[in-house]
Amino acid sequence: MTAASSSFSPAPGLVVRGLQLPLRLRDFGLIAFDMDSTLINIECVDEIAAEAGRKAEVAAITEAAMRGELPDYKASLRARVALLEGVRVEQMEAVYTQRLQLNPGAVELTQACKAAGLELLLVSGGFTFFSDRVCGRLGIARARSNVLEVADGRLTGRMVDQSWGDICDGEEKKRMLLQTCAELGLQPRQAIAVGDGANDLPMMGVAGLSVAYHAKPRVQEAAAVAIQSGGLDRLLEIFAAH
Repeated sequence: MTAASSSFSPAPGLVVRGLQLPLRLRDFGLIAFDMDSTLINIECVDEIAAEAGRKAEVAAITEAAMRGELPDYKASLRARVALLEGVRVEQMEAVYTQRLQLNPGAVELTQACKAAGLELLLVSGGFTFFSDRVCGRLGIARARSNVLEVADGRLTGRMVDQSWGDICDGEEKKRMLLQTCAELGLQPRQAIAVGDGANDLPMMGVAGLSVAYHAKPRVQEAAAVAIQSGGLDRLLEIFAAH
């Protein structure tokens, strides 16, 4: 691998490995984003758990999963979702309206990518209740995430199987990235993958450009670009202006 170009010196908080810079954004055709703690400021499952008085218990599992310390992501998510049983849909609405915010630079980065002709993809181990709305706010047309089962206005503690499978884990994120590339006539090297947790590593491993955003140590170490301070739009610093 080649080092970053000597003509480019990243500002503090932006780590670049193995790239000749600047790159050209228009040389890529797809950018895939994780949602929780990447495009948005929270882990939705943890905040829903707060409504059930179980945030500490759920957040501990989430942290271990994102650090790559749990071998079975699907089992860890099922365990967390089971603890959400009984939470009302109105409480989830409060999580969205009162706690969820787009991370700094999300709008600027997605707009720049669309202007350069890239397709946007959201792939999340989170839930459609939130991801559908985030996609609407950012103009993301393609997405994959999990569906929480609701009965009588309350969460049942289970998820709903979908046509493509049961849970969007790391392997499903990778599969969706590769499938989208194929549908768009792109090579995986023309894709950018942005994430923060261990379940993002599979898609980051097949993308041409891997980006860690305020990520867990294992993810930062694996990424070609690590944004350690500032917003998502800091990624634009590695690209030529034209």
